[in-house]
Amino acid sequence: MDSTKEAIPPEGLSEGEATARRARFGPNAVAEERVHPWRRFAGKFWAPVPWMLEAAVLLQLVLGERPEAAIIGALLLFNALLGLFQEGRAEAALAALRARLALTALVRRDGAWRRLPAADLVPGDVVTIGLGAVVPADLRLLSGAVALDQSMLTGESLAVARAAGEVAYAGALVRRGEAVAEVTATGAHTYFGRTAELVRLAHAQSAEQHAVFAVVRNLAVINGGVVVLVVADALARGMGAREIVPLVLTAILASIPVALPATFTLASALSAQRLVRRGVLPTRLSAIPEAATMDVLCADKTGTLTANRLAVASLVPFAPWDEGGLLALALVASGEGGADPVDQAIRARAGAGTGAAPPALVRERFTPFDPACKLAEGVARAADGTRLFVLKGAYDAIAARATPTAEAEAAAARASTAGERVLAVAAGPEGAPRLAGLIGLADPPREDSAPLVARLRGLGVRTVMVTGDAAGTAAVVARAVGIEGPVRSGGGVPAAVRPQDFAVLAGVFPEDKFHLVKAFQAAGHTVGMCGDGANDAPALRQAQLGIAVASATDIAKSAAAMVLTEPGLGGILAAVEEGRRTFQRILTYALNTVLKKVQIVLLLAFGLALTGQAVLTPLSMVLLLLTQDFLTMSFSADRVEGSPRPDRWRVGALTVAAVVLGLADLGFSLAVLVWGRWGLGLAPAPLRSLVFAVLVFTSQVSVYVVRERRAFWASRPGFWLNAAAALNLALAFLLVAGGIAMAALPVPLLVVLLGATAAFGLLLDRIKLLLFRHLRIG
Repeated sequence: MDSTKEAIPPEGLSEGEATARRARFGPNAVAEERVHPWRRFAGKFWAPVPWMLEAAVLLQLVLGERPEAAIIGALLLFNALLGLFQEGRAEAALAALRARLALTALVRRDGAWRRLPAADLVPGDVVTIGLGAVVPADLRLLSGAVALDQSMLTGESLAVARAAGEVAYAGALVRRGEAVAEVTATGAHTYFGRTAELVRLAHAQSAEQHAVFAVVRNLAVINGGVVVLVVADALARGMGAREIVPLVLTAILASIPVALPATFTLASALSAQRLVRRGVLPTRLSAIPEAATMDVLCADKTGTLTANRLAVASLVPFAPWDEGGLLALALVASGEGGADPVDQAIRARAGAGTGAAPPALVRERFTPFDPACKLAEGVARAADGTRLFVLKGAYDAIAARATPTAEAEAAAARASTAGERVLAVAAGPEGAPRLAGLIGLADPPREDSAPLVARLRGLGVRTVMVTGDAAGTAAVVARAVGIEGPVRSGGGVPAAVRPQDFAVLAGVFPEDKFHLVKAFQAAGHTVGMCGDGANDAPALRQAQLGIAVASATDIAKSAAAMVLTEPGLGGILAAVEEGRRTFQRILTYALNTVLKKVQIVLLLAFGLALTGQAVLTPLSMVLLLLTQDFLTMSFSADRVEGSPRPDRWRVGALTVAAVVLGLADLGFSLAVLVWGRWGLGLAPAPLRSLVFAVLVFTSQVSVYVVRERRAFWASRPGFWLNAAAALNLALAFLLVAGGIAMAALPVPLLVVLLGATAAFGLLLDRIKLLLFRHLRIG
């Protein structure tokens, strides 16, 4: 936003004019939007599962069943507290973005230079920037020249020169030089501010949240229809309100997947602990199962796939110099210390330590790199006393002073094609230098980048490189790490772009990365984004799985869902593998939950039709919630194997499988009910105890059947799952045999029932295998 076209007075803006412009354009800061913690907490009670629990609590209070209401209320509170800590990441990302803005700036106001808070800057202000300063707003240089490190904004690994008339973006770091500049945009209108605004607006729809809602919706439709039929049957039998209301309450409790959100959260939290031990810090728990469904990874180049460290890639000396002599000349025109990345690369290749010239050349004078003329100079004396004037800098700048040969032109073209940044070195008498050679610089790929890309490909995840760097450089790095395919150059993202259209997108801006992620998501893909800079922050926030590497900026880490805490990219594979195991645990729990809810509600309906009475009481239903829903949360710690391909939430297939398996469980439960009522002649109270026992036993059988996509004996269950099953059975025996909260049944009868249920489990497992094969689950 070029906000002002007015001439800038020599004395700068007046304080009055600055105040008026601040009122018009706003402060030089990113707008903040906070949600009160109590409001976030209240939001946890506004969702499908909490609504059902809240309705059950109200019904129980109306009926005067306060203990049961207290239990359900406690479960509701537990779910809310367990999920609360997952929020607040957008606020953290914005705080980090604000921290990147310069705190103060040297501004000319009313004819005098003043140091003011950067937030006070307005379009039209005149400021000075120098070595080490952070550019405080978007600027247009009026005089002077600077070299800017824009890697945080654009992904370019080399500093860029800016002279009078050119633009400097807010957030860039001044590496060399000094300049006077006019402020052209502030706050959210700057290049950097627009990035902050994109982070605030970015939001990925969680497939897990959609799955929870779909499961609850399907349960509500199925079980709601059954409850209506139950009430209609009860009215047809002439039952009164005192009998119907408890029956309806029992059916509602049977329909609520009480522990579903809590189990999803707990499974992710346990996986998060395992990931931390493998060098991955999840900042948003829902991203862990999202990693299982990721089928596209957008990876930044600089600092992610590469080391973000310049190195000498090639040396091309021209006679009479050899490679050692070329490096010796380059050292003469290089600083002996400091953080200049070009000089560091040359010193590292020469093995010169501090960078002092070797004894053959004794440096007498050094002039640092000048961004305006794009070269550095040095004077050295050779062993024979000859003085050499040495120039080192951009190829075009050196070629203007030392005419290149055809050989030099060809060598420079080859280096550029290979994605290298070409430096030229010239030496000779003062005023008559000759080209001594070329030095190709590159940001080398990380050692683990190629193995990562290959392993992800084997897991069904396509890697797409997205970078602000030039297409030639990006293509070379892509080939080196095993990313093959078309390369697209230039800003902007096609509206209907697909991952298979391009392997590399180069020359893109932060907005482009953000829109690319959204385009892939709109095409039905689960997108991961791996990056390290502020330019990656919007895309990191928008992606279902944003991953910041260990060397990333605070901004990137705040926007990401996962942060790698150790060097290298192995944590990405760890996230995918652990995510797929977590997804399997959650899928198993969801399948078992829907299965049991269908079984219980239909058993209530058929039990009423067969016996004319309710076969479960509200209290026994609450006990079932505790023994089934919460003890089966042990699924979150089960030993499982992840899928070899990206997972998908296929709620329709999941619901069909659960209903069919639930009907199989229902058939066995009805057989037991008929046997107890007419075979054993049990009275209504002992019959309810028998129904309670068979529901607990079939629940345990179902747990072991559905936890494995293959035959149930194909893998060994985890310790906590076995422990929970043993505890569940022990509690059932204690309650039923001890006559606690229900009529007592003899232990031998319970043992026979348990054995029959185990035998039924073999048949249920066979049904599962046929069903999963037909529905293509697994």
